[in-house]
Amino acid sequence: MVGSGCTGAMAAATLIEGGGGARVLMLDAGERDDRYAGILPSGDFVSVRTTDREQYRYFLGEDFEGVPWGKVGTGAQLTPPRRHLVRKVPELLPLESDSFFPLESLAYGGLGAGWGLGCCAYSDAELRAAGLPPEAMRAAYQWVADRIGISGERDDAAQYTIAHLERVLPPIEMDANAAHLHASYLRRRRRVHAAGFRMGRTALALLTRAVGERGAYAYRDMDFYDDRGQSAYRPWMTVDELRKRENFLYRNNVLVTRFEEMPDAVRVHGIDTAAGEAVSHVCRRLVLAPGVLGSARIVVRSFDRKPELPILCNPYCYLACIQPALLGAPARGRRVGFSQLSLFHDPTGSNFDVAMASIYSYRSLMLFRIVREAPIALSDAYPIMRYLAPALTLVGIHHPDARGGRRSLRLEPCAASPTADVLRADFSLSEDAERKLRDRERRFTRVMRSLGAYRIRRVDPGHGSSIHYAGTLPFDSGDSGDKPFTLRPGGRLSGSARVYVADGSGFRYLPAKGVTLSLMANARLTALSALRDA
Repeated sequence: MVGSGCTGAMAAATLIEGGGGARVLMLDAGERDDRYAGILPSGDFVSVRTTDREQYRYFLGEDFEGVPWGKVGTGAQLTPPRRHLVRKVPELLPLESDSFFPLESLAYGGLGAGWGLGCCAYSDAELRAAGLPPEAMRAAYQWVADRIGISGERDDAAQYTIAHLERVLPPIEMDANAAHLHASYLRRRRRVHAAGFRMGRTALALLTRAVGERGAYAYRDMDFYDDRGQSAYRPWMTVDELRKRENFLYRNNVLVTRFEEMPDAVRVHGIDTAAGEAVSHVCRRLVLAPGVLGSARIVVRSFDRKPELPILCNPYCYLACIQPALLGAPARGRRVGFSQLSLFHDPTGSNFDVAMASIYSYRSLMLFRIVREAPIALSDAYPIMRYLAPALTLVGIHHPDARGGRRSLRLEPCAASPTADVLRADFSLSEDAERKLRDRERRFTRVMRSLGAYRIRRVDPGHGSSIHYAGTLPFDSGDSGDKPFTLRPGGRLSGSARVYVADGSGFRYLPAKGVTLSLMANARLTALSALRDA
């Protein structure tokens, strides 16, 4: 199988633990942080800021690579210890576009190594629109939740987050910023509901009680820098566990490029990313889980025809808001880097076509990332931002996505690339979709203002910045099962007998809710399908 991210980890675990003596070889580029892991301190953010004389090494980077320049774009929040997530991506996964700016990773654990941990279960209506079986997905959601551990609360937003999940851990404690906003919501709940909104605690793949070797969340506010204690789930943890099994083998420094299917096997071709040499492996069945853009490249390269493929991506922007009641407040108490509150816009109450906002406090990413956005001189902006920081609330708004507008992926020759090609992408929304997005964002702005959080700036990082991608090889429910560049129910590539795609490539609709839990649940279903077909 290909890929060690969230989908690859769940598919591999299903295959290994599914019985029948399956043996799994995982091929992965496997980039790791070999620079900062050994120097990150064990203390909390405040103590580190006040005591460590060499803190610049991991906060700014030894080469100051953590200081962003230019326009705010996709992945701007990556800190120096997380920069390995995008190492070698421009060279090995070249993508050119004037309208689509995705984030890809070759890291051990994939993009899941920097995942924001938000967990949402799709409604039955959303699952059907995506082409996923509701009953089987509900069982898969629970299997994933039991494996990774999810904390949350059965509150006004539970129908959009933890839904039917059982054995959910208590939520994390809110910091002062989130608690103030949540208290305002509870006082104005009826008015907010009348506007079509529901607010509640964000469900997170984060342990609030120790489970096995993983510890409970320690409120260090170093969430963007390390995984100390392993309270935050990362897919490499699952891969580490699997590597202890005799029937699992992990090979890194491999970029899979294509496959060729034979009567009784699949030959997988790739590049040794360390030596630059060609490599190949033979398997009985191939499961692809490198992410939807990676799967698109591999599948297209494996056939003579080079079509345009579709793409889904949640439109995204974020609002910088100020809660005036917190202006200049002393920086006391705990702060949490993960989202603590979520706000859902569901005016019909149908749990379909729902827009979602994840709400964050701001501290440990530090002021240098936002001070350059102030429309005043840098020397004046710093003291002003220090005063504003305790009151700063970031509201990241995701919108659902269906087909429409102009969007396509196509693989074109490129002699300068190690794979001899480049992925070109186009992405735009229809005029009707654009109008709907702007209307919804105005509604989010109004409801936040009613809760005492006033928008001071809207930032649009561009299409692709949501880091939620799907739909490149959409599920085809037709009886023939041979429509090229689609997936059969269960994840098998149409026209193939032995190749399966376990990431979000098959989704025909992309809800605004955080996609990762659904990706992992679908990966389990795909792996189960591969086991049944064996």
